[in-house]
Amino acid sequence: MSSTKIVRVDPLKPDEKLLKEAAEIIKSGGLVIIPTETVYGIAADSFNQKAIERLSEIKKRPKDKPFALAIDKIEEVGELASEVSVTAYKLIYKFWPGPLTIILKGINQPSVGLRMPDNQIALKVISEVGRAIALPSANLAGLPAPENFSSAIKDLNGLVDFAIDSGALKIGVESTIVDLTAKIPQIVRLGAISGEEINKVIAKKSILFVCTGNTCRSVIAEALLKKMLRDNKRDDVEVSSAGVTTISGASASQSAKDILAREGISVSNHLSREITREMLQKADLILVMERVHESAVLRLAPEVKNRVFLLKEFANPVGNNNLVAKISNGAKIDENNLDITDPMGKSSDFYEKTFGSIKEALEKVNKLI
Repeated sequence: MSSTKIVRVDPLKPDEKLLKEAAEIIKSGGLVIIPTETVYGIAADSFNQKAIERLSEIKKRPKDKPFALAIDKIEEVGELASEVSVTAYKLIYKFWPGPLTIILKGINQPSVGLRMPDNQIALKVISEVGRAIALPSANLAGLPAPENFSSAIKDLNGLVDFAIDSGALKIGVESTIVDLTAKIPQIVRLGAISGEEINKVIAKKSILFVCTGNTCRSVIAEALLKKMLRDNKRDDVEVSSAGVTTISGASASQSAKDILAREGISVSNHLSREITREMLQKADLILVMERVHESAVLRLAPEVKNRVFLLKEFANPVGNNNLVAKISNGAKIDENNLDITDPMGKSSDFYEKTFGSIKEALEKVNKLI
């Protein structure tokens, strides 16, 4: 049995050549010990069956039990998992990169565990490999996960091909594992993230208003709904707004400021922002002002189709009859005149009508959420 090649890598200034060497060994079917922020792990090419079988043998793990995969880009989630829920994206954007493993429905298998480690060495190695890697803890069966390199290499010297010693780890506690394959999320293993932190993120609902420039209609809607929620002493809903074609950092329009001031609301600190895929993926409900905004949202994130609604649908008598069902199954009503037209540059009367339409719809939204 040949000994493992061991290299020391500075976590703050990692040697790129050594990380590329590690990646090449993984791509060729080898096994490499690498650090994460939690514990040291054994990296293997998740698409190399011989490497996975060898890893299973070392770990004394049943061959039909898959390893969790480590990735370096959130975009890879949709390539490796199916039916990625809002809950999944909330947890991902809150805790990744970080000590959270989520179990989702797989594309070619019943389930897949995914994690993005908060460690530059690990992320660089994954990036150099160019695809997801299997990354279980670097310990033999029955032994605790290694919090330091000496514990990792003690029983694995000669069993793996390459090992990176980067010294002490940031956390030294295993990741928390959350199973999202069922309707009710289950915490499978408590680790560096507490159950309270997980449940707090899951429980909070998120509503996103979208208009064109995020200086008028969506600002009014965001401010009004926030006030309604405050009046009802609700802190379990997060409300935000964005625009589809905006210059980030613009103030709310003067007309929006004036009309909200009458309601006792100040938006003097508002700064416009452009919608992003992240905003859309973690929103439970996306309320747009016009159909053109709906189209822009779906071009950016087609997967949110069942969560996008015209705000005025909530004020429409026909559509409102079955609104709860519509939110559940994503159906849309086909009524005319459901756009809330941009009042910018129009008369004060037009602004008043726009404000009235938004407020009427929000009174219904407030009752339903």
